Amino acid sequence: MTSAFDPFELGGKRLANRIAMAPMTRSRAFGPGATPTPSTATYYAQRAGAGLIVTEGVQPSVVGQGYPDTPGLHSDEQVAAWRTVTDAVHREGGTIFAQLMHTGRVGHPSLLPDGMVPVAPSAVTPKGQVFTHEGPQDFVTPKELTEAEIHATIADFVSAARNAIAAGFDGVEVHGANGYLVHQFLAPNANRRTDGWGGSVEGRVRFAVEVVTAVTEAVGAERVGLRISPGNPYNDIAEDDLEETYGTLLERLAPLGLAYLHLMEGPDRDLTLRLRKDWPGAFVLNPFTHPASTGPEALALVEDGTADMISFGALFLANPDLPRRLEVGGPFNTPDPATFYGGGDKGYTDYPTLSA
Repeated sequence: MTSAFDPFELGGKRLANRIAMAPMTRSRAFGPGATPTPSTATYYAQRAGAGLIVTEGVQPSVVGQGYPDTPGLHSDEQVAAWRTVTDAVHREGGTIFAQLMHTGRVGHPSLLPDGMVPVAPSAVTPKGQVFTHEGPQDFVTPKELTEAEIHATIADFVSAARNAIAAGFDGVEVHGANGYLVHQFLAPNANRRTDGWGGSVEGRVRFAVEVVTAVTEAVGAERVGLRISPGNPYNDIAEDDLEETYGTLLERLAPLGLAYLHLMEGPDRDLTLRLRKDWPGAFVLNPFTHPASTGPEALALVEDGTADMISFGALFLANPDLPRRLEVGGPFNTPDPATFYGGGDKGYTDYPTLSA
């Protein structure tokens, strides 16, 4: 029987196990020009026992930033800073992908250079608020991307992917989930376009397909993953045609031979199983456990074939040596939500390991 502690071949790389560190925003890019710091290198190197690390969301462009103090991959300065992170992870024997996250309409002008506003497939104001340096603020009406701007945004993803490889990353994960830009194009309540980038299912999946295809052509399919979250209402997303939308999306992407598909699962396990059946490559699952965090019981989903790998979020945040703890049955450190975003090393690099 396959175990989560067995090695796994992913994109031509042999991973030590089938346990992934899920991408988690930490808002600690305090270096100049939205760069990671030495503490970032320590944080990821501590967790290099994961079969695969997927970083926090990294903006592919200036306008792609939606939260305070998140890192980018669109400048030489950022590439150099990320190189210290990837070198640290590789010294510990780890594999690390950068998650490329354009937040689209999720953001605020106060987080952007003067004159910039968030962008989106359509000028639809999402309900809710976003956290800024001045505290929570209401979302604003985003600027609808023109045809030329859509192509420029795709080019930004490509440039960021190339920068990621230059920075030493083993690959990139395109963030198509959680109500950010790629997901906004997929969702009919956020994408009200009537041109070739909206309307029909084919139109709504086009942006995701073209981004992933362009990134794949730039850095190689074995270095590219995609994260999706069908039906996730986060950031005011509404979807009611999940099987058709995501079935079409996977059908268009399957021939590319991507490194993996990363599913952030909703409450419909049947949909998960259908997507698993339809996807010919590696299938990484962040299982639905709301309101609890993903726990050790999720490892059984590798054993029964539901997924090839399981990604852990908060539990990995609080347990740098999570694969070892899972293997021996714990104990597990408890995550401290008060230190999830921003701040210093407390709640970031100071969680103890079993050996400590």
